[in-house]
Amino acid sequence: MRPVGEAEFANGIAAMCSSGIYGKTRACAGIVGHADLTLGSRVEPVLSALIRAGGERFRGIRHGVSWDPDPSIVSPASPVRPGLLADKTFREGFAVLSRLGLSYDVSLYHPQINDVADLAGAFPDARIVLNHVGGLLGIGAYRGKRNEVFSRWAASIKRLAVHPNVYIKLGGLGMPSLMGFEMGRQDSAPSSEHLAKAWRPYLDTCIAAFGPDRSMFESNFPVDKGMCSYANLWNAFKRVAENYSNDEKNAMFHNTALKFYRLY
Repeated sequence: MRPVGEAEFANGIAAMCSSGIYGKTRACAGIVGHADLTLGSRVEPVLSALIRAGGERFRGIRHGVSWDPDPSIVSPASPVRPGLLADKTFREGFAVLSRLGLSYDVSLYHPQINDVADLAGAFPDARIVLNHVGGLLGIGAYRGKRNEVFSRWAASIKRLAVHPNVYIKLGGLGMPSLMGFEMGRQDSAPSSEHLAKAWRPYLDTCIAAFGPDRSMFESNFPVDKGMCSYANLWNAFKRVAENYSNDEKNAMFHNTALKFYRLY
C-alpha cells in the first residue's frame, strides 16, 4: 500500500494547479502510480486504493521488469527475477489491472521486448506503453555491439508494433550508464544537432513501426540530465520530427499522450 500515499500527494498537487491560482499549468493531470503485480489477484485492493487516492486523475501503473543475465547491468537495489511478464501470478495481477481499465507503463531492457509482445497478445484489451524505446543496452555484455543490438532491437520493435494496444515512448536515450552513448562522457554537453543525429535511427525506427498516433516523445528528466540539457533534448526531438507533417508532430508531441492517458 505504500505507493498509495504518492498518488494522494500527486493528486493534491493537481488540485492546487487546477485552481488556477498558480497559473495556467495543470501539473499531474494524469497520474501513473505503482502497484506490485506479483501480488496476483491480491493486488486489487491496492489498485482500488490508488484509484480512490488519485481520484479522476489516476490512469495506471508502472511496474519495471528490467532484467538481464549480465549481473553488472541489473541494479541490486531493484532486483527483478527473469521472465516476470510471463509469470502466472504476475499475469493474474495484470488481469486485474486490465479489468479495472488502467494502463501499464513497462520499463525493461531490449532483449525483453518480445515478452511484452506476448503479454499484449494475451491481453488485447489492455493498454500498454513501452518506456524509453525499449531500454537499449550498450554496456556490459553489449558494449561494442551497437550494430548487433540495433538489429535485434529493431526486429523486436516491429514485432511488438503489430499489437494495436501497445504504444511507445520516444526518449530515454540520454542515459550513458545504460545505453553506452559516448556523448555523455564528453567534457561539454552535446548540441541538439549532435543528439538528433545519434538518436534519429532509433526514433525513426519506432515511429515507422508504431506510427505517430501510437508514439509520444518523452523527456525522462532528470535522468537524461547526465547527457544533455532539457532544452537541447527537446530541440533534438524537434529536429528528428522536422520532416513529419504538422498532424504527425501534433500527435507525437501532444495528442498521442492525451489519447493514451485519457487527458481530455
